[in-house]
Amino acid sequence: MNLDPTSTQVAQFRDLIVERLGLQFDETKLGNLARVLALHAGGDSAAFIARLAAAPAPCEALHRLAVDLTVTETYFYRNIEQIRAFAEVALPACWQAREGLPVRVLSAGCASGEEPYTLAITAREAGPLGAGSVEIRAVDANPAMLAKAARARYSAWSLREVSPAMRARWFSGEGELYALNDSVRRSVRFDQRNLAQDDDELWAPGSYDIVFCRNVLMYFSPAQAQAAVARIAGALAPGGYLFMGHAETLRGLSHDFHLCHTHATFYYRRKLYAGQAPLPADFNQPPWNGVQTRPVLFDDPAWVDVIARAAQRIDTLAVAAPRAGAMPSAPAQADLHHALTCLHNEQFEQSLALIDKLPQQHADDPDVLLLKAISLSQSGALATAQNVCHQLLARDELNAGAQYVLALCHEEGGDSGAALAHYRSAAYLDPGFALARLHIGLLERRMGDAEAARRDLAQALILLQHEEASRLLLFGGGFPRSALVGLCRAELAALGAAP
Repeated sequence: MNLDPTSTQVAQFRDLIVERLGLQFDETKLGNLARVLALHAGGDSAAFIARLAAAPAPCEALHRLAVDLTVTETYFYRNIEQIRAFAEVALPACWQAREGLPVRVLSAGCASGEEPYTLAITAREAGPLGAGSVEIRAVDANPAMLAKAARARYSAWSLREVSPAMRARWFSGEGELYALNDSVRRSVRFDQRNLAQDDDELWAPGSYDIVFCRNVLMYFSPAQAQAAVARIAGALAPGGYLFMGHAETLRGLSHDFHLCHTHATFYYRRKLYAGQAPLPADFNQPPWNGVQTRPVLFDDPAWVDVIARAAQRIDTLAVAAPRAGAMPSAPAQADLHHALTCLHNEQFEQSLALIDKLPQQHADDPDVLLLKAISLSQSGALATAQNVCHQLLARDELNAGAQYVLALCHEEGGDSGAALAHYRSAAYLDPGFALARLHIGLLERRMGDAEAARRDLAQALILLQHEEASRLLLFGGGFPRSALVGLCRAELAALGAAP
């Protein structure tokens, strides 16, 4: 008789999946885990869990589990903005750095091969660089997907973003399928590897110039995600590029990368050396006016804490021990609490005076710098506020709060394009940042993009109802949650959308 797994067995199975595959599943995913466990256990969950725990890694049972626990749907030229950034920024820069040697590319979590083959085709289409410009390695833990990639036969649905001309150049019809050109197929080397495990050969230092690791880390536990990013950073040559999924950021994971924003998308560049200053501000601006990519709201609370909580520790800082190890003085605690109160009461000069009186060990803290930048921007000292934001970004390049305050300054100064770019940077770094999403929608409406405004304002309305009170205090400009929700509903109504 087949028995459904017990809640205890499902919990044991979840812990084992984290340990062996690095995949993280929160409480909302326990039903799916129970289904997968029942499917593979054959009625005896306890015995299957014991066998799995004792099996070596890698093993066939783990590979079969990976098939059922991860989403493998993909297609050619997915996230086209990133492919353009690869072709027009990353590939030429790395080609120049390599002084004519092939650029080494890794497609991590390659599934059925659409991504690495897209990169191979793109390299061939990229003007003078040509077929010999790249060496592409593609890895995945799923043997069934790798077998499909090796066959290189795809449906019309997989090629839905490929133009008819490109389809004719690189594919030939085989019944209802399309066979990839043999020269492209042979240019990609596929390996079965588990990205959640140490692998000295795969992650040898300086092995790659460009890494695509898109929509992989979202499945990892926090510890596994941090470890995976550290391995990627070590394997990337200095100045190399990392492309992640639109719902993934390095916020809270690594300080080894610059955030780049071109071609209406976000990606990362490996710092040349530890502690290197951020890239020039103009590098992070979109190079043309085009359709901007809006990151998908990632709402899995079990994934690594990438949401940038740039403001939440300001109040905690007043009672926490400073970095030197000594307890903060009572006046420092009182000054911070008082500064927050003054900010809330729109007494900006008093807030700034209190911040300026803080001991140096507090005054240089990123969160205190953020509080100072907010107070300056609200007082109208826009240039000084921007300078403080740049000081903060020099210390914490992925600080969503600093990007938000910069956006406020640019918007107040009449530069809507720069404001929108910084708001989008803030929303990308922190997908739960309600006020950033609200400002994006308001600017889009003002600039005449009604469809985008409706989408972003609808998302802002959801986020506002769950936004932390501390962040509303810092960034809400004195408006309570109810007023901001009302504003969002009114804007949606004016756009003809049901709020």
